[in-house]
Amino acid sequence: MSFPAYPEYKDSGVEWLQEIPSGWSATRVKYLASTISGGTPDTDNSSYWSEEEGATPWVSIGDMSSRDEVWNTAKSLTELGRRSKGLQLGSSGTIVFAMYASVGEVSILRIPAVWNQALLGFEVDNEMCLDRFLFYNLKTIRGYLPHLYRSNTQNNLNADQVENLPVALPSLTEQQAIADFLDRETAKIDALIGKQEQLIATLREERSAIVDSVLDSHGFTAPRALSDVQSWQLPIGWRIIRLGTVLRQLTNGFVGPTRDILVDEGIPYIQSTHIKQGRIDFARRPFYVRKEWHDARPRIHLRQGDVLIVQTGDIGKVAVVPADFGDASCHALQIARVKPEILSGHYLGTFLSSHLGFHSLRSLATGALHPHLEAGVRAAPIVVPPLEVQTLVIREVDDRTAQIDSVIAKSQKMIETLREYRSALITDAVTGKIDVRGAA
Repeated sequence: MSFPAYPEYKDSGVEWLQEIPSGWSATRVKYLASTISGGTPDTDNSSYWSEEEGATPWVSIGDMSSRDEVWNTAKSLTELGRRSKGLQLGSSGTIVFAMYASVGEVSILRIPAVWNQALLGFEVDNEMCLDRFLFYNLKTIRGYLPHLYRSNTQNNLNADQVENLPVALPSLTEQQAIADFLDRETAKIDALIGKQEQLIATLREERSAIVDSVLDSHGFTAPRALSDVQSWQLPIGWRIIRLGTVLRQLTNGFVGPTRDILVDEGIPYIQSTHIKQGRIDFARRPFYVRKEWHDARPRIHLRQGDVLIVQTGDIGKVAVVPADFGDASCHALQIARVKPEILSGHYLGTFLSSHLGFHSLRSLATGALHPHLEAGVRAAPIVVPPLEVQTLVIREVDDRTAQIDSVIAKSQKMIETLREYRSALITDAVTGKIDVRGAA
């Protein structure tokens, strides 16, 4: 669908905005909203943190990722914890903007909450601007970030830079029309994305079933229960071995803030978002660290055949580092390095993507409210056939899942295209490149 341009434009005086509709003005965020800073109470002080109802939600970037609205958070603070950092409570409707790490991520709170120091909160002056209109404006800021990075090699922002971000401002009536249009159109796009995501989930389930089927064809039928490992029926020459026994090393990727380590170019830095169908999909959203930072941390260097295991969020997803990947480090992933005389890394990744392997990992997660994997995964039972059978299993699974992986890749590409269209539509609407006032 195409939309008309405005009948007349003027120079905004701002390089990034360029021309804006003649009835609009160019202003800055700081004139439209008051700012609220965030902070992180001592994570080792248990009296500061709570999972009880009534605790204050504490927003981190993980609570915002790919979400326009924040309705709940992974962690909450006690009143003592909130006071320890003097954190001001943001009301529902407050906009939170990421200054570090995933710079430019923005969400609108639908609950009263506080947030960490990587985020900046905005309480909007509704006599000047609608919170939804400013929210959509801030969604477009990623395109402006290179202008701000010129003097900042860390690719982070500070509060002053964010407060001075440019905004093209129409009347309140027109803001309402634009926000209503974007609410409606983005909901349609999100529904299409949701259908593709559901298709991918179904295909991943089929993929796991194929792995089960291949193992079954070689004489191993997955048990109905994980608990009684000794009763599992195995073909001759097959063994059940705890994961820790078949590994040379199990370590964690770097766990800590990324705001000071990410750069535009350097050594690939793998995160959980890159783990797709047993492979590393780095191209869509690459992250990099400096070579000096990478070289100083040899324990998190990735090697061919390493199996990466997602620890938090979508826990249990795995990927195998391919032969041609090159130097890389990773963030908050478990790195499982096999003993090749017992086990192939590719086979381990394949087994862990089966229903049995996946649930073996999930069963060892800790944390009832927000499960995560720790060193306890060493106890996961691994079905280990002879090496020559492992090779056959890998080959058969790869052959039988090739078509599914192709369809999943196409669906992921469709999702990427829809997200790009969504972003472009928001940018064009809030900067006045298109006139949506008459859109039904």
